[in-house]
Amino acid sequence: MESGESIFEAAQREFKEETNLTPTSPHLKGVYTMIIKDGEKTVDEWMLYTFIAYGIEGEQFQETREGILEWHPIEALRQLPMAEGDRNNLLFAALDEGIQYGTFTYTMDYELIDERFQSSKET
Repeated sequence: MESGESIFEAAQREFKEETNLTPTSPHLKGVYTMIIKDGEKTVDEWMLYTFIAYGIEGEQFQETREGILEWHPIEALRQLPMAEGDRNNLLFAALDEGIQYGTFTYTMDYELIDERFQSSKET
């Protein structure tokens, strides 16, 4: 996030910067605490906000500094290489209703040590 920026503005800006696409009707799906531990010592901690959008506008970049951009079906999330916490929060965002809250604890090598979740749904 940049100074003075809301999480909503940051999500839209980051998505645009990384894909050249503008998300339409984005909304918050997850709020997570990410913790990195070296043994018992916490060496890093940050917040991760997950948004979904119901559409996109613009012309997608073909390649970025991270590599070639590709679209994958939702079910591919179960096999794509990524941190397990990312897999869990992306699957929730894509398949479940409401907002999920959670904490992911990893080793310095990003091996998942622990995860805790809570969720809420509007009625």
